[in-house]
Amino acid sequence: MPRNPPHAMNIASKTGLLLFTGNSHPDLARLVASRLGLELAPCSVRNDENAETKVDIDCSVRGQDVFIIQTGSKEVNTSIMELLIMMYACKTSCAESIVAVIPYLPYSKQSKMRKRGSIPAKLLASLLCKAGMTHLITMDLHAKEIQGFFDVPVDNLRASPFLLQYIQEQIPDYRNAVIVAKNPGSARRAQSLAERLRLGLAVIHGETKEAESDAIDGRHSPPPVVAQNTGLEWPSGRYWSADFGIGVPMLTAKEKPPINVVGDVGGRIAIIVDDIIDDVETFVACASMLKDRGAYKIYAMATHGLLSSDAPRLLEESTIDEIVVTNSVSHEVQKLQCHKIKTVDISVLISEAIRHFQHKHCQEEHQDEECEEDDHHDGRWLEVPQAVGRIARIRKITVNDEPLSDAEDDR
Repeated sequence: MPRNPPHAMNIASKTGLLLFTGNSHPDLARLVASRLGLELAPCSVRNDENAETKVDIDCSVRGQDVFIIQTGSKEVNTSIMELLIMMYACKTSCAESIVAVIPYLPYSKQSKMRKRGSIPAKLLASLLCKAGMTHLITMDLHAKEIQGFFDVPVDNLRASPFLLQYIQEQIPDYRNAVIVAKNPGSARRAQSLAERLRLGLAVIHGETKEAESDAIDGRHSPPPVVAQNTGLEWPSGRYWSADFGIGVPMLTAKEKPPINVVGDVGGRIAIIVDDIIDDVETFVACASMLKDRGAYKIYAMATHGLLSSDAPRLLEESTIDEIVVTNSVSHEVQKLQCHKIKTVDISVLISEAIRHFQHKHCQEEHQDEECEEDDHHDGRWLEVPQAVGRIARIRKITVNDEPLSDAEDDR
């Protein structure tokens, strides 16, 4: 990553705010910096020949409020290591506070226990806090409960106002549209958007394949009983009987209904909404069904457009007319492969969040300084008992090893 100009340090240090960025999305960082009237603080983030990440902070961060903009990217693990090392470098250099600005939080989709796996979102939260993060600014978390994984305050920004503005300004005849949730899990998000636009709501129900949570993983209780009243011998010589399963009801397997659209989309504009567009096969299947149900134009809209693998090609060949995502994740290469992708700029939201945080922090510091001055002046006169059993007298003391003035002595 190229180093920033040396005079950036002087411009940033005047406000007590330093803005750094890694290699995940430098364009977004430059937009945020320009809106704040700052320049990115000089630093170098690179990979050695052995693929190890190396970070050099080229300015003093002692006593400064440090903001590091680093979002999820295609090289997700590299982006995480860059962020961790940058935060740890600022922590060891005595930064006053370290705020991580992560518009798209990696591993946020893995926030629940699956089979005998783990919860990687909790692991990532622990790593970030351990590396020195004192505050997190993110956007549209996949699950709000992820905020509980962090031991520091979390600001979960919302991109919905920008998406609402795009619908109202860029979609002709949007009053004839209907908001579509591609599965019941995203119905709440779609309902919120539909209520703000005062539009109808449709939900696609049913699945074409078995969900991961429904797969047999050996934890079903009780286990299937093959034979009754039959003694089976373990290798150790102990015996067990299958009678223990008698009287305990067996679990009934779930049966997925055929995929269907709940709601009227005939002759209307269908807007499929979600928080992340990554695996686009579901979006493509939903769009085909909506087209069959009579929708004459179809939009896909989400906050984070990851668009991994061959997603651009699938979207280009699909019946979706337009894909709207924010620039929380870099997708310039994907836009070259699919002309249907449109980008909404959310840099103003991030810059305002940083500005408000810094302003609030400065106000708190100013109030603390005033309180310290008041305590300092009030402490110049102390009531000190001079002798046991006698009346306590007021003894005048000095301030900063200097005697009080004559006017203060007359007090």
